[in-house]
Amino acid sequence: MEDQACPRCKTTKYRNPSLKLMVNVCGHTLCESCVDLLFLKGSGSCPECSTALRRVNFRVQLYEDALVEKEIDIRKRILRDFTKKEEDFATQREYDDYLEEVENIIFNLANNIDVMETNRKIEQYKKENKEQIVKSKTKLGRKENELAKIIELEKLEQEERKMELAKEELELKKKKIREKEALIDELMFSDSDAKSIVNQFASAVQATKEESKLISKASGFSTGIKFKGSSSFLPVPRVDDGPAYRYTPLSQEIEGPNPPGWNEILTQGYITHVRAENACEKAGGFVGNIACLRALQEAMAGLYHNPTKQSVEIPEEA
Repeated sequence: MEDQACPRCKTTKYRNPSLKLMVNVCGHTLCESCVDLLFLKGSGSCPECSTALRRVNFRVQLYEDALVEKEIDIRKRILRDFTKKEEDFATQREYDDYLEEVENIIFNLANNIDVMETNRKIEQYKKENKEQIVKSKTKLGRKENELAKIIELEKLEQEERKMELAKEELELKKKKIREKEALIDELMFSDSDAKSIVNQFASAVQATKEESKLISKASGFSTGIKFKGSSSFLPVPRVDDGPAYRYTPLSQEIEGPNPPGWNEILTQGYITHVRAENACEKAGGFVGNIACLRALQEAMAGLYHNPTKQSVEIPEEA
């Protein structure tokens, strides 16, 4: 961005770090000062392509390439009218052709290819789909209004939270001032030892701090969300509400010989031809013994399996 410069006054961001480049619908950039000078008489045109410009269409350039800014602006403008969805077409092929046509329109306008013909297609599409465009804009307007209301509510909540925090800080400052004044009065007019008075006040301040910490923990989460009571939460379940859970280990039927255990693998040479684990595998808790044990269990699990053997279900006693 430091290499970018205004094409009119040739000022770069290297010379002026506060330089703000702005872009218009034609895709060419101007600095903010040149934009103000361009519209001193109320109208102006682009110094590079002589396109008629309006002051309200200038916006701050976000990307280094001005063509990207131009394409984004064109895409937003086109997609306001081309709002058809997949369910509006009979086949997937028709929907794909529609999407391809939209991209071709955006590409042509962004690269100044057949601009007049492309604009004619856009006007024809608007005439043929006028009702659907109006419905889509109405629906979009409702969503934008709902989103604006949500954002406004969040702002109000943030303002209320800031006011509460400011009030709490003010009360805390006033309380500290009162405690200091009380300590000074006690030291001035009391006959007790000054050291004991200071220690007594210090312990009282510490107790107050601990109490405030407990209150803040009991009335809010770590994220800062507070609640006014425990009525909005589910009650803590009691022990006598039902039987305690009992863990039952899984039993696996093995249709084959019993595989060797962990100690047999280590002592009887099963892992002689198994690759030793590397540092990364060992750090993750994996060792060669596990691979060997798992391979032996899988190999022996179905050696005695007889597919012709039918399982006989034993009825439960009544």
